Amino acid sequence: MQKFELTTEPETVAKQEAGGSRSAATCSGLFDAPPATEYTFLSLGAGVQSSCLALMAAKGEITPMPDAAIFADTQAEPASVYRWLDWLETQLPFPVVRVTRGSITEESLKVRTFKNDPERKWVKSLIPAFIENPDGTKGIMGRQCTWSYKVEMLEKTARKLAEIKRGQKDVTVTQWIGISWDELQRMKHGRKPWVQHRWPLIERKMTRRHCLEWMEANGYPEPPRSACMYCPFHSDHEWRRLRDEEPEAFAASVQFEKDLQAAKAQTDNQRGIPYLHSSLKPLDTVDFSTDIERGQGAFDFNAECEGMCGV
Repeated sequence: MQKFELTTEPETVAKQEAGGSRSAATCSGLFDAPPATEYTFLSLGAGVQSSCLALMAAKGEITPMPDAAIFADTQAEPASVYRWLDWLETQLPFPVVRVTRGSITEESLKVRTFKNDPERKWVKSLIPAFIENPDGTKGIMGRQCTWSYKVEMLEKTARKLAEIKRGQKDVTVTQWIGISWDELQRMKHGRKPWVQHRWPLIERKMTRRHCLEWMEANGYPEPPRSACMYCPFHSDHEWRRLRDEEPEAFAASVQFEKDLQAAKAQTDNQRGIPYLHSSLKPLDTVDFSTDIERGQGAFDFNAECEGMCGV
C-alpha cells in the first residue's frame, strides 16, 4: 500500500483556504475520534471529501469499516455526480444506500393554494435563490433544501438501519461527515441523542486539496463537485464549468430559473423575482468571469451551514 504524505502543511493550507477564520492552533487537539459505537455510517455526498473518506475507509486507512454509506439524492445533481457514484460503488467493500425525499425540482415549482383561501397561491421556498424586490433591493429566499433533502433523510435512514427504538438515548450510531480542515466552521454535532458525529478528515487535518492529493497518489480519478446543478451557492467558476463541460445541466438550470420565476409570479407569498445568480440577471446572460478575475471575493460552500453539501 502506498503511503500518502501531505505535500503542504495543513495549518498553512487551512489558513489560506478558510481565510484564517479559525486558526489550526485554536482547534489543535480538539478533534479526536469519539468512542466506537455499534453502527458506523458514512454520509456520502459523492464530492471530493466524502469520496476520499469512503476510499480511505475501503483501504483500511480509517477504521472501523462503515456498515454503509448513505447518499441522500435530491434528484437534481448533474449527470457527472451520478456517473461518479456508480463508479464509486464498485470500489467500496460496504454498501451504498441511496435514498430520496423526492424531486426537489418538482417540489420547488409546485404551486399550492391556501386551505382557508383557495384563491390565494403559494410556493415553497426550498432553495436560497436571490430575490429582486419590487423596490429594487436584493433579498434571498428561505432555504430548506439541505435540511429537508439531506439531513433529515440521512437521519431517517440511519435510524432504520440501526433499528433505533423510540425514545432511545444510548449512542449506538457514529455518523462520518466529510468536512475537511479548511471547512471547520461547518462542523455541527448531531441533534439526536442516539447519534454522534465524527469528522475523520478533521482528525487528520486534511483539507480538500489534501483529499485530491491522496486520490491522485492512490491512482483514483478526481471526483466532481457534488451539489444540485442549479444551486445559487455556485461560484462563477462552477457556473462556467457547468456551462462549458455539462451543457445539459446548465440548460436545465436556465430552464429551472425561468420556471421558478413563472411559479412565483402566480403566488402571494413572494412578490419579488427569483434569480439563481447574485447579479439578479438571467443565468444565460451572466458574465462568468471568476470572482477573483473581477476583483471580488470568492463565494463557496462554506456558506452552506449544515455541512452536508459540496462534500
